[in-house]
Amino acid sequence: MNNFTKYSVQKEGRIELHDQLNLTGAEISINTLPAGASVPFVHSHKLNEEIYAVLEGAGYAVIDGETVALNAGDWLRLAPAAKRQFFAASDQELKYICIQVKAGSLEGYTMTDALL
Repeated sequence: MNNFTKYSVQKEGRIELHDQLNLTGAEISINTLPAGASVPFVHSHKLNEEIYAVLEGAGYAVIDGETVALNAGDWLRLAPAAKRQFFAASDQELKYICIQVKAGSLEGYTMTDALL
């Protein structure tokens, strides 16, 4: 059994990597909204925070009624209870990664979790 899983993303739109990577502690999706499009619903979570990385393009998110501009290179962390919806700019698509993990579950990171 390998201690790793590799998967190559081949399509645009939305892809969830949970099954492809056999993830056990996170969900990761890659999302592309065409220019002028939006996620068609407002949502929040019970337990999971979300981390967004904007890869390309521009747009905005409405978070708890506040509009937040998004551009390539931006990172955004949302608490589980935050009500959110994402929109691409009218003239360009918005491509981003969403990482979903259980809030408060990180016990060690970087060097505190490394075995040397």
